[in-house]
Amino acid sequence: MLPSLYISHGSPMLALEPGESGPALKRLAAQFAKPKAIVLLSAHWESTDLRVASHPAPETWHDFGGFPRALYAVQYPAPGDPALAARIVQLLATHGLPAQLDAKRPFDHGAWVPLSLMYPAADIPVVQVSLPSQLGPAGLNEVGQALASLRSEGILIIGSGSITHNLRELDWQAGPESVEPWAKAFRDWIIEKLAADDVAALHQYRQQAPFAAKNHPSDEHLLPLYFARGAGGPFSIAHQGWTLGALGMDIYRFG
Repeated sequence: MLPSLYISHGSPMLALEPGESGPALKRLAAQFAKPKAIVLLSAHWESTDLRVASHPAPETWHDFGGFPRALYAVQYPAPGDPALAARIVQLLATHGLPAQLDAKRPFDHGAWVPLSLMYPAADIPVVQVSLPSQLGPAGLNEVGQALASLRSEGILIIGSGSITHNLRELDWQAGPESVEPWAKAFRDWIIEKLAADDVAALHQYRQQAPFAAKNHPSDEHLLPLYFARGAGGPFSIAHQGWTLGALGMDIYRFG
């Protein structure tokens, strides 16, 4: 059975400057069988309802601005899987989570950037699931649980976000050894609660975690963690790291 993963995808420049995360993602992909398909929930597809991408050949969307021209030339031409997308809608409905197909959605950088480092051949079908952020941690956990059975079919489940994400606090000159204490305190608290399987604390992170609002002014980059946790098994750390002083690059494995 494949695991589910939570990947901190960092800046879009990760595609061209993979740093320590690129080799870590490559090593992680080598630890289990090549997936038959990938189901991915990205922080960059927020929606009011639950949606599942069903285009057979999604485009690579450069959903950002101000980066070098070379980044806009990067393509990730992985196929979609309309049949799997339809099954996902059915699985969600079975768990009381109504969803609809979206035949137009392209791959946002929360999907194609980490996948380009894990599976550069782009030969594995990918289906994105949207992030209904109003559901909160408990709701995203339920979405993950609804899709957990796919892991036994050789399908890899990924939540793509960032363990810390306050772009206003980043130091663009900082090296990987430079870490803001408030960012580390939050990251360490999350790890502690994941290791203890403390569901109540995790779901109340905004009230209980140190510097929660400073690390996540909004929820969207942490919520994919709850999706991955809900879909997976026992927690372990696949990679830890930092960029820009306060942007956590951790990768967690569930199962």
